[in-house]
Parts: sequence; structure tokens; C-alpha cells
Amino acid sequence: MAFFRNLLKPSYSSSFSCSNSYSVLNKSKTPFSVSSQAPQIYSSFSLFSTQVTQYAGLHPTKPVEKPRVVVLGSGWAGCRLIKDIDTKMYDVVCISPRNHMVFTPLLASTCVGTLEFRSVAEPIGRIQPAISKEPGSYYFLANCTSVDTDNHTVHCETVTDGSDSLEPWKFKVAYDKLVVASGAQASTFGIRGVQEHAIFLREVHHAQEIRRKLLLNLMLSDVPGVSEDEKKRLLHCVVVGGGPTGVEFSGELSDFIKNDVRQRYAHVKDYIHVTLIEANEILSSFDDRLRHYAMRQLTKSGVRLVRGIVKDVQPEKLILSDGSEVPYGLLVWSTGVGPSPFVRNLELPKSPGGRIGIDDWLRVPSVQDVFAIGDCAGFLESTGKPVLPALAQVAERQGKYLASLLNRIGKAGGGHANNAKDVDLGDPFVYKHLGQMATIGRYKALVDLRQSKEAKGLSLKGFPSWFIWRSAYLTRVISWRNRFYVAINWLTTFVFGRDISRI
Repeated sequence: MAFFRNLLKPSYSSSFSCSNSYSVLNKSKTPFSVSSQAPQIYSSFSLFSTQVTQYAGLHPTKPVEKPRVVVLGSGWAGCRLIKDIDTKMYDVVCISPRNHMVFTPLLASTCVGTLEFRSVAEPIGRIQPAISKEPGSYYFLANCTSVDTDNHTVHCETVTDGSDSLEPWKFKVAYDKLVVASGAQASTFGIRGVQEHAIFLREVHHAQEIRRKLLLNLMLSDVPGVSEDEKKRLLHCVVVGGGPTGVEFSGELSDFIKNDVRQRYAHVKDYIHVTLIEANEILSSFDDRLRHYAMRQLTKSGVRLVRGIVKDVQPEKLILSDGSEVPYGLLVWSTGVGPSPFVRNLELPKSPGGRIGIDDWLRVPSVQDVFAIGDCAGFLESTGKPVLPALAQVAERQGKYLASLLNRIGKAGGGHANNAKDVDLGDPFVYKHLGQMATIGRYKALVDLRQSKEAKGLSLKGFPSWFIWRSAYLTRVISWRNRFYVAINWLTTFVFGRDISRI
């Protein structure tokens, strides 16, 4: 935050009035007049009564400077773009409420101590070193609040740790090219109580909360005087959503119960159990043979499968559509994703489902120099293409394609704002599905390599699939550092069991 304190430090003059007054700083923070030099970093102050509202930011780039690409988000799409973009050609500014990328396929393993949290988080500065080293490239811990496409500016607000920390700062960043890769949010379908009582599984802090809650319930249930019914409730883990994330978490949890809880919490080992609730079919995008195999294995592992629709979530129980009540001590919500409030409020065309509408080249066609990738973007109906699923492989490949496209535009001299109208963009983006994998616990997994549910192709199950699953994800982890962490964590867990410290 020291950077923002220096950036926002006011420079007052004796002629300060009720109209906007500007003080401009160059990179050495030496004052100069607006007329003498085009500013790179500026701040403005408006006086309302006795209060001064502060605004600061990055000024539009000059023709002699490198054009600036602003990336909103640090997920699969945004980080792949940041990694592949040519930083000799562009300055890169990443704006995101987290300073790392999460390797989501392994996130469920961190909830029960199979992996440590740092093993699935890769700092943005390691993904693209220019952000830490180059004078024109930055990472800002902030949320984008609005986009001014007419003036090529984004309005942002810094992220703080709550009411007890520093007040958030507001600032602006001018862009030459804007890439919206802000992802999506978990879908609650408007069900009352989900936001207040359920835990999602999308970020590292979600996994940390699940782990603390799970271990807390285990220890509380061992306290003398706790009733039988209360023990059963505390140790009932409910997972809502039968997609890959919900199934993988249920499998990890059942392994944790079998291999660790029954040894280290012998007094309550018979009370803990897992229920997986799904409205339709679990793993509905997988081959039917694999789906039925997964259901059998989960049942053998002690996971109770329930088909039902959640109508209401209360602090200690949830209500299904048939009126039945399901008490819980831990509730994990994994029912898919939908557009975030930020995406919904953007005055940009929308694709079916409410995502930002894009054309074949991932551009937002109604405005200049704006692109959208990842879970927040979807093809417009006019393209004739379906909206792609919210998968990591879709987002990653869109990020890779757009980095190549922006590098092409930069080489053609179209990097600066409004200069890419006549640039040949080359081939449009085409997505080819590479298949999907999911682990179901007990050294078993599913591998479905078909391009679609109706197509023919290779599908595997059992231990060979589990070996393929681990090998594939170990090679897909972004850095060698994290690959080393993951391999060591897996080996340590195999030899010594999971870490059950509540930290």
C-alpha cells in the first residue's frame, strides 16, 4: 500500500478552488505543469465542503511509449494471456483482487490436507516477471468498478481487509487494449441462505475455511456432554452439486475419513459421513459408463447420493423440494457459475446467459480495443457459435489465442488506442475440446477423452485413470516450483498421512 500512499499524496496550491484542480507527477515524483509535459501518472482533487475526494491513476500512453494492455482478472484466462504477451511490445497492467492464480483442479485436495495451499497458488509476478521489473507494468490489488469505453479508462477501487484496515482508494487506469477476464461467481439460483451459510470452493480462502470448519467440528464433537444428535449434525458434511468439483471434493473427503479420521479421531469415527446432493445426474457431461462407475465407487466409499433440489438453507439444516430436512455441520456449495454483478452491470452486449458478448476474434464488437475471455465471455448469437462451457481449458486456450492476436496487432503497429481498425487479425478462435478428468477417491479416477458427449472416443476408469489424472495435472501446474511442492505433498501424504493441524 506504500505505492498508493505516495501515488495519492496531494499537491496543494494557493489557488485551489471548488473546481477540479490537478497536480501532476512524473516518474521521479517531481511536480511539473500540465502544459509542459504529457503526464504518465496524475492525481486530481475535488473539494466538497471540507472533504477532499482523491482520484489517481495511470495517464494515457504517449505515441513514443509502449502501448498499455490492461487485464482485469488473474484466473486461467488472464494469467495465460499475461504469460504469453510480448512485454517488449506492450506494458502490462493486471488489476485483480488476488495476486495469484489458483490451480483449481487441485483445490479440493487442499481442503483435507492432501496438498498445502501454496502448492496450488502461483504469484502473478512469477507468471510474468515484467510486472515486477518493468517500469510501465504493474499489478494492482483492486476491483474494477466500471469501464469508460469512450475515454479508454477503467475505474478501480483497492481491496482492503475490512472495516478495521485502511480506507479503499479509488483510481483510474487508461488503456490502449482492455482484456476483461474477471471470471464468474458461484450460482446460488436465488436460494435463500446459501450466501450466508454455505461455503463455495473456488478460491484458496474457501478451501482454508472448509478445512478449519471441518477440523473444528471434529474437535467439538469429541467434547464431553455433546449429544448424539449434535455429534451427527456436526460431522455431517453435505456437498451440493454433482459436477467434477463436487465429486472430487466428496472423494477427497471420503479418503480423509477412511485413512485419517478413523485413526486420529477414534471416538467419533462412526459419526462422520458425507452426503452429495444433485438435482439431476452426477457428472452429467461424462460418458454414462463412467458416471455409473463413479456412483458405485462413491457409494462404496461411504458417500450418500441424494437426488433432490435445495429450496432453503438454514444455519444448521437445509430443506429439499420434497420437504425433507438435511442437518449439516459443513455445507459446501458447488453448483456451477454465472455472471458476476460487475459483468452484469457493464453496458456491453451480452451473449445468451448474460456473459459479455464477443465475436470470433474474442473482441467486444460494439466498442474499440476491448476483448473478453474466460468464464465472463460468450459468443454472440450472430456468430452462430454456442457459448462455451466455463472450463479451465477453455479459458486457458482463449488467453493463449488472445496473447498471440495482440502480439500480431502490436507488430502491425496497431497497439495504441484506436489504431487496430485496419489490422489483419488472422484466423478466428476455434475451440476443440480435449476431454475431461475427475478423481473419485480411493486411488480411482475417470478420464473421458471424447470431444463431446455424443462423440466416440477413449474413456478410462479405475487406477490407470487415477495415475493419468495425477500425471497430467502435475505437468500442468504452472511452475517447476509448484510441481515440486505438489510432488512432495503427495509423497508426504502417502507416507505420513494428511496434515490435520487447524491453523
